Amino acid sequence: MALSAQNSLLTNKSSLITQTHSPIRVNPSSLTLRSVIKPISAVHSADSSNSKTPIAPAAAASTSSASVATAVETNSAPKKWAVDSWKSKKALQLPEYPNQEDLDSVLKTLDDFPPIVFAGEARNLEERLGQAAMGNAFLLQGGDCAESFKEFNANNIRDTFRILLQMGAVLMFGGQVPVIKVGRMAGQFAKPRSDPFEEQNGVKLPSYRGDNINGDAFDLKSRTPDPHRLIRAYCQSAATLNLLRAFATGGYAAMQRVTQWNLDFTEQSEQGDRYRELANRVDEALGFMQAAGLTMDHPVMRTTDFWTSHECLLLPYEQSLTRLDSTSGLYYDCSAHMVWAGERTRQLDGAHVEFLRGIANPLGIKVSDKMDPNELVKLIEILNPQNKPGRITIITRMGAENMRVKLPHLIRAIRRAGQIVTWVSDPMHGNTIKAPCGLKTRPFDSIRAEVRAFFDVHEQEGSHPGGVHLEMTGQNVTECIGGSRTVTFDDLSSRYHTHCDPRLNASQSLELAFIIAERLRKRRLGSQR
Repeated sequence: MALSAQNSLLTNKSSLITQTHSPIRVNPSSLTLRSVIKPISAVHSADSSNSKTPIAPAAAASTSSASVATAVETNSAPKKWAVDSWKSKKALQLPEYPNQEDLDSVLKTLDDFPPIVFAGEARNLEERLGQAAMGNAFLLQGGDCAESFKEFNANNIRDTFRILLQMGAVLMFGGQVPVIKVGRMAGQFAKPRSDPFEEQNGVKLPSYRGDNINGDAFDLKSRTPDPHRLIRAYCQSAATLNLLRAFATGGYAAMQRVTQWNLDFTEQSEQGDRYRELANRVDEALGFMQAAGLTMDHPVMRTTDFWTSHECLLLPYEQSLTRLDSTSGLYYDCSAHMVWAGERTRQLDGAHVEFLRGIANPLGIKVSDKMDPNELVKLIEILNPQNKPGRITIITRMGAENMRVKLPHLIRAIRRAGQIVTWVSDPMHGNTIKAPCGLKTRPFDSIRAEVRAFFDVHEQEGSHPGGVHLEMTGQNVTECIGGSRTVTFDDLSSRYHTHCDPRLNASQSLELAFIIAERLRKRRLGSQR
């Protein structure tokens, strides 16, 4: 269980952080929560010996150098991995900080902070993703395009968590398989940019890269990368996860509350009605179980598993939160349970791939229609030389037509190589358009078409559709057009709150969940014949 006890020792420089109780009861941000309200300056422990010395991961001892050499496609053995070996590679999408000493000071502070997540939780997630790779579970991964400091509050966190609970119930009821719930939350701040600069009215400034790097206001002060934002991002991530842990295990996520999860603004809608009907059926089933003498006190009925994830983009921050787990002898990036390589940072010889190959977290790889099948095989060889189920999740983002043409070749290449992966659809990024008013949006019909194409291709290829990856929110925003409660181009400006890309609102998210659940149900019934 993601939020259950895992005995794990994580070495943080010269100190040991011991997890002997459920991480639900551990608040890793306890010493920093007040700092979310006011700025924090970098502070250090008195022990100067705490500087991080690069150490090769223990996993390297059990992985033959020959297998890694094959993955890197070189006749010479690859360099030994260390937490900072990525610095020897070309790193794309990293900001240029004006003061290196200031950055180093902040990173040293982060080095001494507690981990946000624990290694045992990440291992549990990897096991679950391995089940999804075999068709025995389904991944629901969703949350903000980019979290912001401005919209950080308990209600927003609760509402996104609640819509994920609703979607999970719909998918589990339709597919009759466990649903793995992973949030794009508690760390999803940084965003890659196609251009490092933005120009307005003849003024050229650095592009907005996410609240953990710079501000979105178009002025020099806001757009200058500020390393102290990393500390605030850490505090917000820790506080967010602390609240998610409480929701997941404190009774809010209890299955008996399934009829109470409807959001106020979705209740009087077609999707709200459909959800209420499903919830009542679940409630009746629970009543039958209780009448038959089956207890409702089992943890499965009162709690839920929930993990966090984000794009592994800002490598100095990720390095500072990487810890050696004394239980397994492996390194884990303790900023999130799962991290992924983006479309712009998955180069075979790049810094991001170098960093990711040495950490033991489950990893995602964003893949567009530009991905060459042979290159994907080589990338997986680098990141998962032991071919461990659950280690690699391939998140496809192509658009419906490209999905039907390109995805079969990727599936066949992976099958020929004998590699085990979890296939997931991201129907958001391949369907972004510009509205007449100039705002970016995504048509719901295009998103639905890509999801259908994803299922169709896997049915055709005899492979497993393992999950869906969505940019979404529990808020009643108007950012994506369409859906049963139609959002038009004219509606976009009324509640367009995103700091980056358009997100599905709660009603659209629930509608998509019903569409996916129907495909899962048909797949289940087809396999029973």
